[in-house]
Amino acid sequence: MRETVKAFLNYLTSERGLSGNTIAAYGNDLYQMVDILEEGGLLPSGSHRWESVDKPLLTQYALDLQERGYSATTRARKLASVKSLFSFLVEEGILSQDPTESLTSPRIGRVLPKFLSEEDMELLLQETARGDTPEAQRDAAMIELMYATGMRVSELVSLDVRDLDLREKQVLCQGKGSKERLISLHDQAVEAMESYLKEVRPRLISQHRVSAPKEEALFLNWRGERLTRQGFWLILKECGRKANIQTPLTPHTLRHTFATHMLRGGAPLRYLQELLGHASISTTQVYTHLAEEQVQREYDRAHPRAR
Repeated sequence: MRETVKAFLNYLTSERGLSGNTIAAYGNDLYQMVDILEEGGLLPSGSHRWESVDKPLLTQYALDLQERGYSATTRARKLASVKSLFSFLVEEGILSQDPTESLTSPRIGRVLPKFLSEEDMELLLQETARGDTPEAQRDAAMIELMYATGMRVSELVSLDVRDLDLREKQVLCQGKGSKERLISLHDQAVEAMESYLKEVRPRLISQHRVSAPKEEALFLNWRGERLTRQGFWLILKECGRKANIQTPLTPHTLRHTFATHMLRGGAPLRYLQELLGHASISTTQVYTHLAEEQVQREYDRAHPRAR
């Protein structure tokens, strides 16, 4: 069964061009399912074949996830991975029928993304700007760039120096499915990146290792190598603590903050979709609710009869 999962993950990579992070998420979900089926005694005795996996067994698997304490959102994602796998099995002729066709997923409510207020965002930027070490100045440049572009953290740490075109005030970003998009930069972000490239990055290289000048990554860690997603998450968490930001701060919080502030500032939804690299406009529409709340507050504040 594990070999079949591996074949499916290879298909997602070669045929559908999904990102490494997405492939890893599918793998975690599906290998866990195989473990639960094989080790949890759900499969018929002596049978470890996909033909043995029917709807009642998958329903039991879904109940097992619930008993393990997974949230409805996580369970829905894991079942979506399972459904994708079984669709693949039918397409490949491994199964004649898909036992997940009528399998229901947990109902989940719409969770609005958390974001920082403009005041909190300014506090965060001011706090990071106070640092005088190369690492602290790098952190300030990363947060400035992320707030200027709304990039995903995986996109941010994947940037190479050549992806920046400061003369044209643009950055080339490679998103999901290896799709590239150009994102404009405002003047403050351009200034921050110019300073980082001229003054900070060379210091990060010189204080670490001889081979570091060959490193193409834009943002470097303490070893002079490409910074990881986990590394940036820890950096951001510490910066939020120092700035006394109460909202739980993650890289995705900055992405949501960018999107919300852009929409409230009047950016068209289609334009925001392009900036964020969303394949579907429906993904971007979650931010309209946040903007509508702002409109209602402004209306209540401005209209004489609403005060």
